[in-house]
Amino acid sequence: MDDRDPSPSVILDRPQLAENIGAVARVMANFGLADLRLVAPRDGWPQGRAWASASGADWPLDQARVFATIAEAIADLNHVYATTARPREARLPVLTPREAAAELRTADARGLKTGLLFGAERAGLETADLASCQAIVTIPIDPRFRSLNLAQAVAIAAYEWWTAGTAGAPAAFADDTAPATGAELAGLYAHLERELDAAGFFFPPEKTPSMVRNLRALLARAALSAQEVATLRGVVTALSKGRGRVLARLARERAQKARAG
Repeated sequence: MDDRDPSPSVILDRPQLAENIGAVARVMANFGLADLRLVAPRDGWPQGRAWASASGADWPLDQARVFATIAEAIADLNHVYATTARPREARLPVLTPREAAAELRTADARGLKTGLLFGAERAGLETADLASCQAIVTIPIDPRFRSLNLAQAVAIAAYEWWTAGTAGAPAAFADDTAPATGAELAGLYAHLERELDAAGFFFPPEKTPSMVRNLRALLARAALSAQEVATLRGVVTALSKGRGRVLARLARERAQKARAG
């Protein structure tokens, strides 16, 4: 096994069966992947049945990390691809596993950290989960039967990554153009949404979740660099301070009029 953590990371959101986690570890080992991240596994972790199902591919399980949320699991990643058969309302690029593999190899060669996000066995990924990703990966299968086992989906994506190779990878990004990490994007989202809420942008209230999803998808499609995220946060800060000065001036004027009256 390679001493470094190969990219992409495999992130399982709310996996339900230990046997499926073990089967995922087995196909990860088949195709040179080792970084397994579990988000809120239903039955806790570790689970002995996972090792039994891995058939000796123990290292992804031995090194697996558990996170409470998807946001925490992808905080250090630059690009995250969500695998789902149902893009729903998310306005993100939709790729085949082969197209995604080419992009993943390019990013890996540039030293960027990437991840493949898979949903729970029964329900898959929620629309809100897709807003944290830069693209959607959909496996083209017979529409008469669209159901794939979790390990099958991981195997197809991992196979395409393995066979994509590294030929022709471009040079590394300069530091100021490196894509933002999940944590940096999450900070921007929270900052922007907080100020928009204070400005009364989210109206009517019942539409807030869909408005937030659309804003996040818009920013995710932009593939912002860390420097661009910092610039946008500076813009948001400047606008919020400007609004505060205007409100303070209006308050002073009202007070002056009250005293004069």
